[in-house]
Amino acid sequence: MIEAPEALCLAEQLNETIKGKVITDVIAGYTPHKFTFFHGDPEAYPARLLGKTVDGACAYGGMVQVNAGDTRMVFSDGANLRYYAPETNLPNKHQFLLGFEDQSCIIVSVRMYGAVLCFEEGDFEGNFKEYYTCARNKPQVLSDAFDKDYFMGLINDEPVQKKSAKAFLATDQMIPGLGNGVLQDILYIAKIHPKTKIASLPAEKREELFYCVKKVMREMYQQRGRNSEKDLFDNKGGYIPYLSKDTMGTRCVRCGDLILKENYLGGSIYYCNTCQV
Repeated sequence: MIEAPEALCLAEQLNETIKGKVITDVIAGYTPHKFTFFHGDPEAYPARLLGKTVDGACAYGGMVQVNAGDTRMVFSDGANLRYYAPETNLPNKHQFLLGFEDQSCIIVSVRMYGAVLCFEEGDFEGNFKEYYTCARNKPQVLSDAFDKDYFMGLINDEPVQKKSAKAFLATDQMIPGLGNGVLQDILYIAKIHPKTKIASLPAEKREELFYCVKKVMREMYQQRGRNSEKDLFDNKGGYIPYLSKDTMGTRCVRCGDLILKENYLGGSIYYCNTCQV
């Protein structure tokens, strides 16, 4: 699942690849997928898009948005975007295809679940509206607006004191684009156990957590995402996580203790029981 670093990289690649191209083909819902969510009727997508020029792309949290005139295409964190050059063999299955006058195209396929949303600016309703609006309106974690003062305002807010470190970072859209996939390394670098209550963290530890959030997210972005995710050209990211399903059962690089896995809050957590307290 893409998160903020991967979404930003994808948006940059889309700007380099399809910005300025005229849309000549639109196919939505070609391969049925129970957990692909569309905005309205996907059969209406061609009428909204055909003949329009791609103005550019941007990222909001873990969502990628492509703009074409007043029309917005938004792809959520479970949607895989791939670019296909002219005369390239295309996959047989996909949930969305966006073709251009030069015979290149973008194809979107959904893994477990994901959204392919097409709507006119200011005319977005439905289940994803709150998720999208939150991601769009909050400071982006990799931006200068997401600074220490902003973060301290979040972590010092009274309602979050009873939350665990994982719940604070990755639930309720507290920080759009920061989810279970990236929080593992953040908490590992900060030496905080995922179950640690926010109320128990002293002021200096809260500040340290802020710097770890910025450091890890920046490194993931600079290395073009995690190695578990792929970019627009089907290339894996260069960032190798300290904690993931691939490192479970291996030795902690700091203390040598085993990396453990546990189910918690609807997902897996990975941690070193010695380093993270």
